[in-house]
Amino acid sequence: MLEDLFNVVTTRFNSVVKDDKDKKESKSTVDIPKDLFFKCPRCSSVVVSEDLDNNLGVCPDCGYHSRISAVRRLAMVADKESFIEYDKDMISKNPIDFPEYEEKQAKLREQTGLKDAVITGECTIRGRKCVIGIMDSRYMMASMGSVVGEKLTRAFEKATEKRLPIVLFTASGGARMQEGMVSLMQMAKTSGAAARHSEAGLLYITVMTDPTTGGVTASFASLGDIIIAEPKVLIGFAGRRVIEGTIKQRLPEDFQSAEFLLEHGFVDMIVDRKSMRKTLSHLISLHTDNVEVKDR
Repeated sequence: MLEDLFNVVTTRFNSVVKDDKDKKESKSTVDIPKDLFFKCPRCSSVVVSEDLDNNLGVCPDCGYHSRISAVRRLAMVADKESFIEYDKDMISKNPIDFPEYEEKQAKLREQTGLKDAVITGECTIRGRKCVIGIMDSRYMMASMGSVVGEKLTRAFEKATEKRLPIVLFTASGGARMQEGMVSLMQMAKTSGAAARHSEAGLLYITVMTDPTTGGVTASFASLGDIIIAEPKVLIGFAGRRVIEGTIKQRLPEDFQSAEFLLEHGFVDMIVDRKSMRKTLSHLISLHTDNVEVKDR
């Protein structure tokens, strides 16, 4: 009798274990997209990614302007089918033979559809012609290497030659360590090109997006005649912990935010994404000979 009872209990136990195992296996086969939700780095709100995309990548709770691709930003700003790209086939070499750098570049080109971390060219914004450059943080955090520096320098030179205003959307973690001293040289090169454009009496507008840091902030990003920032974005040179460790002081909580920099005169204005196209068009019309046109 006891043997029969033991057999019944054993059978039921094995059945429960099998059912649990089957459930776990079935759950593990469910494919949940990794990017289904977006957690805002400013207010920690969790938003459905589709809702965030429908809101132009802006957090609905705090207004933080999240990172978006260069292609999407171009579509938001430029007139349809007006963009003519410069130097689209330019790619980086490996000047200091950094291990696996070329393999990483090839993988990123495949993933992003970009040749490097910036796209440049000509376009019109509500009918006003300009040269435009847009950095893309998906490509090595938009770090500035030889190609980024060369493409931006050529964009300035084209704008100077054609006497056009230039608009640059910056987003970068700084100089690209995989190219060593070559990447640091781009700071002087881009700054020199910006200076020659300015000496020609032409307009340069910088739009700082999240994040704009390091050698990019220390060079061409800070040289605009008009410096715009998107709301809630990070702008700075060194990181908070490095600065606090150097000066031995606690920094304000909003330090290096667009709002803090506007208050202290580093940024001229903060413009949200919905108003960016109209604002850029208006600024170009004020500082050039372009005639006012209706919205398109």
